[in-house]
Amino acid sequence: MSMATLINPAIPSSPSRRFSIPLTSPNSHFVKAPSLLRCVRKNGEINGLSRTPPPMDNGGEDDAETSLEESSNVELESKNNEIWRLFKEAQQNILYLNKQRVKAVDELNKAKREKQLLLNKIEQLEKENKRVSGKDNLVVCWELLLRIDSMVLGGMVSTEEASKLRRMVIDSKVSLVDVFSGLLQQRDAELLAELRLFSEGSKRKGYHVIHICTEMEPLISVGPLAPYITGLSRALQRKGHLVEVILPKYASLDLDEVQGLREIEADSYSFFNGQLHGNRIWTGVVRGIGVTFIQPLYFSSFFNRDGIYDHPDDFERFTYFSRASLDYIAKSGKQPDVLHLHNWETAIAGPLFWDIFAKQGLGNTRILLTCQGFDSQCLDEPDKLALCGLDPGRLHRPDRFQDTAKTHLVNILKGGVVYSNKVIVMSSMHSKGRIIHSMSHGLEPTLTMHKEKLLVAPYGFDNSTWDPSTDKFLPVNYSTENMRGKYACKVALQQQAGISTHASSILVGCIISEESGFDLEKLKAVVRNAIREGAQFVLLGNGSVSTTYRALRSFQEAVEDSNVKFFYNYDEALSHLVFAGSDIILCHSFHDPLLQVQLKALRYGAAPVSEASDTRQIMTMRSLSSHSS
Repeated sequence: MSMATLINPAIPSSPSRRFSIPLTSPNSHFVKAPSLLRCVRKNGEINGLSRTPPPMDNGGEDDAETSLEESSNVELESKNNEIWRLFKEAQQNILYLNKQRVKAVDELNKAKREKQLLLNKIEQLEKENKRVSGKDNLVVCWELLLRIDSMVLGGMVSTEEASKLRRMVIDSKVSLVDVFSGLLQQRDAELLAELRLFSEGSKRKGYHVIHICTEMEPLISVGPLAPYITGLSRALQRKGHLVEVILPKYASLDLDEVQGLREIEADSYSFFNGQLHGNRIWTGVVRGIGVTFIQPLYFSSFFNRDGIYDHPDDFERFTYFSRASLDYIAKSGKQPDVLHLHNWETAIAGPLFWDIFAKQGLGNTRILLTCQGFDSQCLDEPDKLALCGLDPGRLHRPDRFQDTAKTHLVNILKGGVVYSNKVIVMSSMHSKGRIIHSMSHGLEPTLTMHKEKLLVAPYGFDNSTWDPSTDKFLPVNYSTENMRGKYACKVALQQQAGISTHASSILVGCIISEESGFDLEKLKAVVRNAIREGAQFVLLGNGSVSTTYRALRSFQEAVEDSNVKFFYNYDEALSHLVFAGSDIILCHSFHDPLLQVQLKALRYGAAPVSEASDTRQIMTMRSLSSHSS
């Protein structure tokens, strides 16, 4: 509303005369008075002249003039009084407007506060809605499956019905979010009723795989097993299979990564050393994978330690866990298609399965053993096999558990190979024959006998995380069909490193950590020689490890050049940009079971080159740089 609109109704006006009062500002309480007011004084003087003229003797003309002057003065005074009246009315209007302005400001502030309260409420509702609707099909699927496990252990459903419900959930998981996302907080009895109502669904066959293992990324990771478990599980689930993981409940687990962690309120026992022992069972979802944690009660010290390996009682610890995992699977009524074991730590589950559990309704399950290598095998006294219920006399034989070199001991990894349907050996570049004859660590006779079931697979990584076409850390995505985005990534890496963005320069990336195994003296020589030929280097270290940090500092002091950039603190986004922006990735070795630098380099269109390569070999990759650009 304008000022004029508010003022005019408060000021009376006549048809013949209107007054315009100049105001200083809508916010001012004072108005500048018209100059005419300054001419009228209290004693009647006008412009310094007295209202009463001095006596003069000029006859009747003076009286007339006096009368005329008085009439004029009266009229002027009347005008002044009218002006003062209007001035006071204007002041009143200004005060009124100020009150209205203050009131309007108060109402505006009140509206702003109400708006903020509404925005906060909306944000809260959006977060709640995101919490519920953000659960993808796989997470909801796993929460339902783990609740079914709880129902079986609690005696609410039979193992037969549980098996049917699991298959229904697996086959119908594409429509589970809309139906069950709001029902997961209900009690088991109510949820069971809903599951039974939802028993009609599509029938799509997929394998059910259960990993019994000792590591999983990001919960607990020591070597290449942890990323292998997570990456393989996610890849299989993307293909329509259902994969779950059973782990010991270590005290050092990163449980912040677990969604919906809950304890199953039911008794769970496993056989060990001649009697049954209680366990606490925990379930949750990790990166879309259902995970079950087994926590021993009597043997609570087994997994409450700083390190997870290299303890004197490792045989007892992991044998207990393997037997407890199978007891849990059998009691919960699970019927997996594949039971996937890993390394010697869970290899004993193979003979346990065939000797004891295959007769408990699991005859259709098959055993798959994966070995990250044969250098760790676990040899122990034969009598210890009886701890988990195996028969030492029947198994301590050359074709079963007996170690080839130390015949008085049993070899746990050997027993796992013998009792598995398939055995996978992880190797990036070695053939089956070379592995059997040169890398078997005493298992050559056993591997030769079972070579038909021996498979060689390269170490891998999670393709969904390391994919230049979808990588969220890259400024521009690209693929093998369209490599133009790689040049943009190269420029971005050069700019972040503060080095020249000349397109013809060969950019070499290098990831240095405790696990990378670089010979830094040899690496210095390679860098010095290559930069003389015009190459650029970006070296990314892991600042959390003091030895790596000190080594890189020393490296930088030895190689001072504007075309060499050192990043001391590891950064996930930067590591992806190094692979995407580099023409060449320098590797310590092509056999890299943990970091998989060479495979990631190939996926991002960079050439992996060993540090053993000379400068000439590195510079011959210029054609690759030009092609990728």
